[in-house]
Amino acid sequence: MADVKVETAQSEKISKPKKLIGVRHYQFVLMSITLFIAFGIRTSLSVAIISMTEEIPPDPSIPTYPEWDNTDTILSSFFWGYIIPQVAAGQLSEYYGPKWFLVGTMVIASVFHIAVPGMAAALGSTGVMICRIIQGLNQGFLFPCIHNMISKWSPLYERSMISNLVYGSPNLGIAVCMPVMGAICASKAGWPVAFYVYGALGIVWAVVFAIFAENSPSMHKSISEEEKDYIEGSNSVTHHATKKEPTPWISILTSLPVWAILVAGCASCWGGHTLLTEIPSYMSNIMKFDLNENSQLSALPYFVQFFLGVATAPLIDRMIEKNTVSITTSRKICNSLASFLPGAALIYLAFLEDFNPTLVTVLFVVAVGTSVFVQSGFLINVLDVAPNHAGTLLGLINGTNNIFSILGPLSVGLLGSDKKDPLLWRTVFLLTAGIYIGTGLFYVLFTSAEVQSWNEPRDRKNVVEKDISKEVQTEKMENTKLSNC
Repeated sequence: MADVKVETAQSEKISKPKKLIGVRHYQFVLMSITLFIAFGIRTSLSVAIISMTEEIPPDPSIPTYPEWDNTDTILSSFFWGYIIPQVAAGQLSEYYGPKWFLVGTMVIASVFHIAVPGMAAALGSTGVMICRIIQGLNQGFLFPCIHNMISKWSPLYERSMISNLVYGSPNLGIAVCMPVMGAICASKAGWPVAFYVYGALGIVWAVVFAIFAENSPSMHKSISEEEKDYIEGSNSVTHHATKKEPTPWISILTSLPVWAILVAGCASCWGGHTLLTEIPSYMSNIMKFDLNENSQLSALPYFVQFFLGVATAPLIDRMIEKNTVSITTSRKICNSLASFLPGAALIYLAFLEDFNPTLVTVLFVVAVGTSVFVQSGFLINVLDVAPNHAGTLLGLINGTNNIFSILGPLSVGLLGSDKKDPLLWRTVFLLTAGIYIGTGLFYVLFTSAEVQSWNEPRDRKNVVEKDISKEVQTEKMENTKLSNC
């Protein structure tokens, strides 16, 4: 059956509200800070585990556990639970709205963050892993719910800016968390205080979010009609629906644009997490860097990611608004930058013979920093193809992608055990570059930014079909009259 043509914001221009800063911008800030804190909570153990396993703490009253020899297992335990709820989280956020799931996610993650020192004292490393698994399970709701919320609040011509503001905040959260946690853990306050600080911050923020956030513009009490019409008239989401339509699973699973987004996401997670976990090892074993004395290197690529995304996103939105490029073309360009530039940097690194510290650092910053363009590429492309199913799609894609977040770093150990061997790193970098470039080409060939016909509820689709049928009949009658004349 031929696809039904549906009305989209791409076909009609809706004027912006006169107010420069509107209610939607406050909602995006609320989402950004939520991810900022959530990723601080997620990352903090990676920094604190060093102090937790020290033999000699900064103060004798601080407990440490030097006998723990399973730190890699402890750190990975977060992802054991994280993958599981993704699709269900997307479905639930579409049925009941994302707001209270996000509040619950923040509260539970924060409570179990505060519980880490006590669980470590009572149950050892097992107690910490229990906390991390529960945090992973509930943070599995994070991205599907945030994406659902963005789909309701984002006007078409602001999507790149919104995506980079909201999804750039985890990078900033990681970059800030590393030095802050490091400073607290190294002080006489000790590592337990670091968990209490981030946990308390998360609980306070959950209260703020509960008061000021809303699921959609139509539910916000103080939004102007002008701004509400601008948002709802341009984002192709079916508002005011009386019930949630069934998810069109067959259409989703047979959609080439969905597969293009999924494949691009898998590459992004493979490359991003491989570099995140292995750059310190490369710097230490090949470059002979003392990372304790050069800790700013760990945070530098994430600062570059955030500020590069925020700086370029308004330009991308402006180009779309002015019809300089189509939405589909802009998504392809951005995702290509996020695939081909890291790929090229890693190929250069693979064959590098002069290990100049400045050159290597620049190449890593390029490889990690330019991946930010996925936020204006495949990530926001989910809202283009099916905004009514944004939560479910993001859950499906994020759940699958995070399997590759685990497989990427594991592949390094499978390729070789001697991390002082440059040939091992050549293989790692070439494999990652090949995945980046191959999936980037697949995305360019098969993605689309057009709203898919299965995005629309069935009753809405029937109305559109009837309207089209009436237009065709009217046109035929007019042509008949003209020919009779």
